Amino acid sequence: MSCSIDLAPLLGNSTDAADYICNKFTDSDFAINNTYLLFSAYLVFIMQCGFAMLCAGAVRKKNAVNIMLTNVMDAAAGAISYYLFGFAFAFGQPSNKFIGKHFFALKDIPSQTAAFDYSNFLYQWAFAIAAAGITSGSIAERTRFTAYLVYSFFLTGFVYPVLSHWYWSPDGWANPSRSDSLLFSSGVIDFAGSGVVHMVGGIAGFWGALIEGPRIGRFGGGTDRPRGHNTALLVLGTFVLWFGWYGFNPGSFLIINKAYGASGSFYGQWSAIGRTAVTTTLAGSAAGLTTLVAKKLLTGAWGLADVCNGVLGGFAAITSGCSVVEPWAAIICGIISALVLIGFNMLSEKFEFDDPLEAAQLHGGCGAWGILFTSLFAKKEFVNEVFGARSGGRPYGLFMGGGGKLFAAHIVAILVNIGWVSATMAPLFLLLKHLDLLRVSRDDEVKGVDKTHHEGGVYHDEPDGETHVELTVSNRTATVAPQV
Repeated sequence: MSCSIDLAPLLGNSTDAADYICNKFTDSDFAINNTYLLFSAYLVFIMQCGFAMLCAGAVRKKNAVNIMLTNVMDAAAGAISYYLFGFAFAFGQPSNKFIGKHFFALKDIPSQTAAFDYSNFLYQWAFAIAAAGITSGSIAERTRFTAYLVYSFFLTGFVYPVLSHWYWSPDGWANPSRSDSLLFSSGVIDFAGSGVVHMVGGIAGFWGALIEGPRIGRFGGGTDRPRGHNTALLVLGTFVLWFGWYGFNPGSFLIINKAYGASGSFYGQWSAIGRTAVTTTLAGSAAGLTTLVAKKLLTGAWGLADVCNGVLGGFAAITSGCSVVEPWAAIICGIISALVLIGFNMLSEKFEFDDPLEAAQLHGGCGAWGILFTSLFAKKEFVNEVFGARSGGRPYGLFMGGGGKLFAAHIVAILVNIGWVSATMAPLFLLLKHLDLLRVSRDDEVKGVDKTHHEGGVYHDEPDGETHVELTVSNRTATVAPQV
């Protein structure tokens, strides 16, 4: 309407011509924003490849097939459960403050009223399966495949969607974009999911690993302590996840074609998206460098695997506040996230908690720090741009002069996240254990679940059981058995 009124005088007061041109602009706007969201969804989905490579490299070769298959099934089982129930519980409108009630099996999608198209489902599904992928790393190398299927379906179909509704649905009780009934007049700024995705996956993984217990030989000082078998896969997985995070964080704006201020301005949502990519990069990089130096001081060695996890911990932490903090603050976020991860790993060693991927410590611990960090460093200008200015002002970071309301809301969010995931996932893992569906037998674990539960190992073994590689040097061929 505004477009036609402004344009008609320029066209000789031809309202028909003005309406036609404005409708074309509207169509183009929808096309640009949906294309942006679709490509962001593709980037987030490629993170499943990153999870698969990271997990495969971090486990022993006798369990690599199992962990990669779980990543495939996170996507497949998650797609069905999120299609049937998850998207509706998360974003179904109209709804109440706690759970969605419409859009089951994508009924009534596309919805002009809710401003949802199929691209929204695809993007949010990619987020849901990321949470399930985090959990699979915590319980790797000793879990029955049936248990993976059960928890993945339940997590993506119910646990994650309900919690994401609270923070991301327009009706959610903690959504900072609500115009009324805001938590501490603020709501919770978890822009891309330090809490919604990473804490959910990490806390679920914590309960799974705790209830299962450690892998055989993990503690006790033996020489055959379980170690990852392929550092190259670990690094490849880290870089694929890094690449995908540019869809995870910047993509969470959902739309790109939006000006901040007068039309024709150089500055708009595209600028905020670029800033978000920068803060994401700086947080992960600072965390990686901090981890490198800290582990050198602690162990005397430059640890590659530690640095990879440190980088990912920085990304998990910045995900909450990536859109509302300055680049310099992102560096602080990354530095402290590395120390948080190292601290939680020390605690896990002390209490003999076994998580092969450090997923509970990384995603749960660094995710919680990210929620807290946002409440301290969120900048007023950026908060108003991303979530909209409000009469009377909107709370922002405590250290940026915004008072303590946002901080209080985020403390509540951390406690609520822990409570919700614990109340839903811990009983599920206990039930699976009671039904003897959680952990493989001792013999199967020793032999490796690839051989006992699948069709064999990820590598083609020679008759003597060693993995051999042919090397051709100067026209001579030698067969060697690598130390794995």
